[in-house]
Amino acid sequence: MRSRARGFTLLEVIVAFALLGLALTLLLGSLSGGARQVRDAELRTRAVLHAQSLLAAAGVEAPLQAGSQQGEWEQGRYHWQLQVQPWAEPRSGALPAAQSPGAPWLAELQLQVRWGDSEREQLRWRSLRLLPPALENAR
Repeated sequence: MRSRARGFTLLEVIVAFALLGLALTLLLGSLSGGARQVRDAELRTRAVLHAQSLLAAAGVEAPLQAGSQQGEWEQGRYHWQLQVQPWAEPRSGALPAAQSPGAPWLAELQLQVRWGDSEREQLRWRSLRLLPPALENAR
């Protein structure tokens, strides 16, 4: 009696390699997608930190004045634009109400931070600040 050595057929080996290739393709695709999401989250987090720093310093280092300012961080990677204007009640649809002389006034700060070329790569903040009456003539 001769014992027959049994092994895998060529078809079974080809199917096994095809399944392995498909599994590795799916795995590498999910890993590269995860790496892209981590990179996007890192860029967005840096933009938020820069914006928080700018908004915290607004009006502290120099008095706020109505108008627009712009600048950049990290050698041009992030671009920002800050607009300061008197706050108007959104529901009234009118211009800001006249303030009595010597009274503090409410300013609206609108900050936009952009990076990259896509519309998804920007963030906007709106904030209100109560400004002293000495700055009222700067409006």
